[in-house]
Amino acid sequence: MKHMISRRKFLKLGMLAAALPGAAFAGQGLSESERRLGFLNLHTGEKADLPYWIQGDYVPESLVEINRVLRDHRTGEVAVIDTQLLDLLHRVNGALGASRPFQVISGYRSPATNRMLAGNSSGVAKRSLHMEGKAIDIRLPGVPLADLRRTGLMLKGGGVGYYPGSDFVHLDVGRVRTWGG
Repeated sequence: MKHMISRRKFLKLGMLAAALPGAAFAGQGLSESERRLGFLNLHTGEKADLPYWIQGDYVPESLVEINRVLRDHRTGEVAVIDTQLLDLLHRVNGALGASRPFQVISGYRSPATNRMLAGNSSGVAKRSLHMEGKAIDIRLPGVPLADLRRTGLMLKGGGVGYYPGSDFVHLDVGRVRTWGG
């Protein structure tokens, strides 16, 4: 099953999290004992609001639930969402002082869905990081889109795409770059 994650991968992820400097989250109102995220998938109506990291360890059951909520809503395909992306979203929330769930336009995208979208729009990358679970298109209720974009840029966690006409910001954990506007 695609949504099953091996124990080895979780141990490896835990070691990566432990290797992150505390300063990566310091000064942003983020607890070092628990990291929590909320999501509302706008296509399925599904919600998740849960701690995904507790006292230095990623929570396997929470990650499975996040993977499910952020699945490709067109095909139902579930994939692993990169924990670096979750940590970036947590840092965004902390920097904005936000506690509301992210509204998700697009999380994971299967290769078939990405091909279909790329064929219909020049704005969809053929090798989109959505297909690797490393990108998400979001908005945050009560937070102006421009502020969400500015925060993504300030954190320098990866790519930041700005789509005010479609009312979302793209965040990914690829190389630092920006587009849109």
